[in-house]
Amino acid sequence: MKSFKTILLVATAIGGLPLLSACGETADDTATIEADAGPDLGIRPDGDTEVSIDMSKINNPELTQIYDYIDQNIDSHVVNLQNWIRQPSISNTGEGIQESAEMVQGFFDQLGCQTTQVYDVGETEWGQQGNPVVYGHCDEGAEKTIAIYWMYDTMPVTQPDLWKSPPFEGALVEQAPYKKVLIGRGATNSKGPQMSMWNALMSIKAVTGKLPVNIKFIAEGDEERMDIGYRKFMADHKDLFSDVDAMYTFGGQSPGGGARGLSGSEGCVFFELITSGESWGRGPARSNIHGAYKRGVDSPAWRHIKMLSTLVDDSGNNVLVDGFYENMEPMNPADDAKLRKAADGYDMETAADNLGVARFMSDDPYTMLKQLSYGTSFNLDGIWGGNMFEGGSGAVLPNRIVSKHNIRYIPNMSGQDIVDKVRKHLDAHGYEDVQINVVGDVPWSKTSTDTEIGRAVSQMFDSFNIQSAPLHDYSSIMGGYWPSYLFSGYAVNVPIFGGMAGSGGNAHAANEYYVIEGAGKVYGMAGAEKSVATALYNYAGLNKPKTETP
Repeated sequence: MKSFKTILLVATAIGGLPLLSACGETADDTATIEADAGPDLGIRPDGDTEVSIDMSKINNPELTQIYDYIDQNIDSHVVNLQNWIRQPSISNTGEGIQESAEMVQGFFDQLGCQTTQVYDVGETEWGQQGNPVVYGHCDEGAEKTIAIYWMYDTMPVTQPDLWKSPPFEGALVEQAPYKKVLIGRGATNSKGPQMSMWNALMSIKAVTGKLPVNIKFIAEGDEERMDIGYRKFMADHKDLFSDVDAMYTFGGQSPGGGARGLSGSEGCVFFELITSGESWGRGPARSNIHGAYKRGVDSPAWRHIKMLSTLVDDSGNNVLVDGFYENMEPMNPADDAKLRKAADGYDMETAADNLGVARFMSDDPYTMLKQLSYGTSFNLDGIWGGNMFEGGSGAVLPNRIVSKHNIRYIPNMSGQDIVDKVRKHLDAHGYEDVQINVVGDVPWSKTSTDTEIGRAVSQMFDSFNIQSAPLHDYSSIMGGYWPSYLFSGYAVNVPIFGGMAGSGGNAHAANEYYVIEGAGKVYGMAGAEKSVATALYNYAGLNKPKTETP
């Protein structure tokens, strides 16, 4: 075994977050890493998990030491996540965005990245100011270089009264079947997985003195705003990633313990529909007026509702826009076979309960999974105007109504074509005055997963006894919307794969959580951190399977 550095960990305040600062001296091969005296949260690294790492498949003693270090320091690692949760980072309102960007830069500084920078991306093509993108480059003198994608922004808190604990507190609570989960906005989407990743990287450095690969970080603050700033950053600075060999990103397990690698992406276009008395030429033109005047004045609000009713059928599930379903590429037979296998024995009731819905549109598992993975939709995300106060009264005739919509689309559809068809539909139905304001458009991305980075993560899944879908050597979108396209041809073109242990839930909803102590087939935070370290060692070729001796 090569020698490594014994690291003395000291608390450092960066952006208000206690982090780990390293200083050390070279030690011999027999040195061990001792846990610092830190917070006593009583976290059980293994929780109540029924699965464990197959140590016969871990063939580098450094990984064993890293695992031990993670277990010894898991309380401090959870505190790191709590402190990050306590910093709001809401891209749609701007709350805490600049502070969060600087905090993320602090993470990269603490990791020892030689170059870190918070980039002001300026005005985007959608006419809005993009939020800062944080870049970090850790040159470890390694053979391979990976890009790691992060998002530091979160959704707003829209239903505060439904939370078990304050959304920016990071409280640890029991939530069956888990003894400890962390509740907080951004806990699973995506501060929990990302902090697990950062803790893992810091643990590797603490044990060995350096990372197994060179890393270039990209952390955006606009994921919940259609990645508008990230898109501009990549267009302006793609040269920063010319030497990247692959992209690795976060992921997690399903409530049942399985995992699917993150690679390609569906497309998503987001826009607002706006009806106003001023554009219509009827109803209140300058502002809301007293509701008593409805007896003699037209209502833009009712016009907006009538307009929306022309877009979908009575179920709300079938789009009535001419040509909307054109250009939908048939599912690859191999993907179809995977879905049918996944649907076999799929527990629809449990899946609905985990998601917090009464039932799915279809009671057939295959149909439901196909629609969620390879379907399209015209969603009504929200609508507002006029009297928006809960309870009470107040007669108002609104002058302006706005509704928000996201449309998920697949190959070979395009966001601009969909918007054009919606415009044509509105005009044909007499709604020429209704405005369409495009917020952003994220194209779909098809990728292969049978790549070196894909095999490294798949090898990790195997050693952690996590069931996962087989890798494929054909291009597929693979899953839900994320800005995969920026590294699969738009700005840079490299293999992409993400995946790790750990789990969470209630993204974009009340009581968002990240599992701290695992249960059943789901690993907790310590397992998530170990999985990241293992995947990186696999990719670096430092955890090769043992060869049989003659």
